Amino acid sequence: MRYELVIFDNDGVLVDSEPLSNTILAAYLTELGHPTSYEDSLRDYMGGAVHRVHDTVLERTGRTLPEGFDEEFHARVFAAFARELEVVAGVPDMLAKLVAEGVPYCVASSGSHERIRVGHRKTGLDRWFPEGRVFSAQDVGRGKPAPDLFLHAAERMGVAPERCVVVEDSPLGVRAARAAGMDVYGFTAMTPAAKLGTATGYFDDMGQLLGLLA
Repeated sequence: MRYELVIFDNDGVLVDSEPLSNTILAAYLTELGHPTSYEDSLRDYMGGAVHRVHDTVLERTGRTLPEGFDEEFHARVFAAFARELEVVAGVPDMLAKLVAEGVPYCVASSGSHERIRVGHRKTGLDRWFPEGRVFSAQDVGRGKPAPDLFLHAAERMGVAPERCVVVEDSPLGVRAARAAGMDVYGFTAMTPAAKLGTATGYFDDMGQLLGLLA
């Protein structure tokens, strides 16, 4: 393989959480007096950390979100995860092949550590991602599209950025990977390739990924 480390985004790449979380976010913001459609949520917040929601609402309206917004939002999301969350098709087989080939990998997500762990326990991915392979925007000062999270993951895994490849499904994530000096492959199962324009390449089925990275 051309790379020494594969860095996976989590939401939408490993677990099929984007439809759930963005539906909940749009409804909650609307409930709070900030009318937001599902499509608006995908456009503005997909791939970003929760502080992006606060920053965007403040910039657009001059109003802050209520104290406890994060806790309530996460509680609603976790309840939906417990009922409905599924692993992205093909991910366990793909991870098994990486392990068999001895290729290091990790996850670097805009979500909190708790969100990552809740999703992984529900879908069985916790067996593939022990503590040392899980990185969150909580670990750095700025979330995507800043490169900090991917650079942090590479440093912790002991691999130079130029020897890493990122697997992403959001424009924010692609921008972050590029800013980190990493190749990035865009997963287009949910986001059209045209919106991931600076990606190194694109794929829409996890069975295709390892062939692209070879």
